[in-house]
Amino acid sequence: MLWQGGQVRNTLHIVSAVAQWILLLACLIYLGMDFLRPSTIQSDKVQWTHIRYTGRSTRGVAMNLTAEGGPMQIRNGSIMIPCDGLYLVSLKSLIYLEEEDWLKLTLQGTQKTNSNALWEQIVQVNDSTVNLTTVLYLFREDSITLWTDSNASIWDMSFSVVLITDSLSASCRSWP
Repeated sequence: MLWQGGQVRNTLHIVSAVAQWILLLACLIYLGMDFLRPSTIQSDKVQWTHIRYTGRSTRGVAMNLTAEGGPMQIRNGSIMIPCDGLYLVSLKSLIYLEEEDWLKLTLQGTQKTNSNALWEQIVQVNDSTVNLTTVLYLFREDSITLWTDSNASIWDMSFSVVLITDSLSASCRSWP
């Protein structure tokens, strides 16, 4: 009888220990779920826009850009800057000249009272590929537009603007 009582007691200890380990493992998994999930960027907090364009440009007229994605607004073909900060600007395109041997492609910033060229590139007949990657400091309520000084055909343009500093600062406008 003593032997059977000791065996029952040992079995109860083993079952209790296994149950405790299972409960401990379940608690660790429950508490660690946030760490196990892959991190994702919430696009409503990051200010960005991506534009794809194929079409014609007209001498002295801003290109009529429309957004393919992103929360930044585009108004009358201009990208509206929602926050003060550093922006990564990337533009890649093929340009085919129609009338002249070269054209000037200009990324222009427009502030409330004045406009200035943020970036310019001369495109020649024998070099129709445009690649731009730069960081610009832009101000809230400014806008940026893309201009050409000659008629041309624009193919497969990919144009992105991404805020790379803290978009949750006080200088950042919340878009509806």
